[in-house]
Amino acid sequence: MAALDTAWRGIGAPGVWLTGAQQVKIIEEARAARACGLCHARKDALSPTAIEGQHAAVTGLPLALVEAIHRIVTDPGRLSEAWYRRVIAMGISDEAYVELLSVVAMATAVDTFDRAIGGRQRAVPPAREGEPSRRRPRGARPGLGWMPMLAPEDVAPDDPPLYESGGRIGGNVHRALSLVPEAMMRFWDMFETMYLPQEAMRDFAHEYRAIDHAQIEMLAARVAVKNQCVY
Repeated sequence: MAALDTAWRGIGAPGVWLTGAQQVKIIEEARAARACGLCHARKDALSPTAIEGQHAAVTGLPLALVEAIHRIVTDPGRLSEAWYRRVIAMGISDEAYVELLSVVAMATAVDTFDRAIGGRQRAVPPAREGEPSRRRPRGARPGLGWMPMLAPEDVAPDDPPLYESGGRIGGNVHRALSLVPEAMMRFWDMFETMYLPQEAMRDFAHEYRAIDHAQIEMLAARVAVKNQCVY
């Protein structure tokens, strides 16, 4: 619970590309997306692009951010690079998208955990004042995914230690949010607590949870299928 509490409070702090207030609104919008009529209609349609309309937004976030949040929450299995390019063209930067994705993922994980244990939905964290640093890693390059990523060999001395701390080894799962290293590190710290620490994932001689490695992977695979996670 301590890791979740820390992650939750951290969302209210200024990010690298988004303010604390914007990140708190992302939580509110992610929660609202599940009751959005347009999202439900698109989810039921053969193609989400066949349905036009407006999202049932509850914040004053720009349309590009609202579209990204609602689609990531409600229909992640059918996101495409073409959709991503359209969202970027609507006025959101690659960096802001990555940070938004991190916040949506953390908010979804925290809300799902609280619901699973029968707890109440948390109040959104207070937004703290301050401006984003807007620092982009100089070594970030396009090519591996939809957005640019920072490979271990391109990390500069003044970049955050996104691969060195916590045993992160630079696989694609580590690189996914690497355009904003701080966002990746915040997400990964919470992920390791909810799943397994990096060094424990391949330590099959010991079991660290009430269920064993095989059971953890079976549950993870089933949840991935239900959520249409193609990774």
